Amino acid sequence: MEIIDRPSVPPASSVPPARAALVKRTTLETDVTASLNLDGVGTCKASTGIPFLDHMLHQIASHGLIDLDVQAIGDLEIDDHHTNEDVGITLGQALAKAVGDRSGISRFGHFIAPLDEALIEVVLDFSGRPHLSYNLQIPNQRIGTYDTELVKEFFSAVVNHCQMTLHIRQLQGGNSHHIVEAAFKAFARAMRMAVEIDPRRATGIPSSKGVL
Repeated sequence: MEIIDRPSVPPASSVPPARAALVKRTTLETDVTASLNLDGVGTCKASTGIPFLDHMLHQIASHGLIDLDVQAIGDLEIDDHHTNEDVGITLGQALAKAVGDRSGISRFGHFIAPLDEALIEVVLDFSGRPHLSYNLQIPNQRIGTYDTELVKEFFSAVVNHCQMTLHIRQLQGGNSHHIVEAAFKAFARAMRMAVEIDPRRATGIPSSKGVL
């Protein structure tokens, strides 16, 4: 009997799918493109026209180990609201696309981040059910030119379009910049925990219902 040596080909299931996404969203108010790679190293390119928002996007990428590129053009001559919200919407849609049916992920994430006197707790669940509990008491209405009311609007947009449950709780804090930056850092680390692949679950859906 003739024996033919054939090259070993790993089964398709052993090759992890690329957990990356690109979303472009254009309205009469904004033009936003967001691309991300959940299995990145924390690189970030952010140009939204809102310097403080760019700074916070860098926190998400760096501390979440997500490669992130967000480019936005908006009606900043009116104010920052539309651009801030639409960046959150587009980022949320990109996150939803990257995690797909959410198979294999750890699903839950929790982190408490300090920044000097500020201490912020974030707990999240890629549950498929959008919910935001937001409890930041930010003393000043502006950080530089950024209206601090827009922090909640950003997270609300992400939550609704990624379909996650997100709790943000301020344990301590007095400096507005510290409070907000600690919130973004805690969000990034909690999200990193939640989207990491659970080796014991492999490709299974992390729900007793079998679907999220």
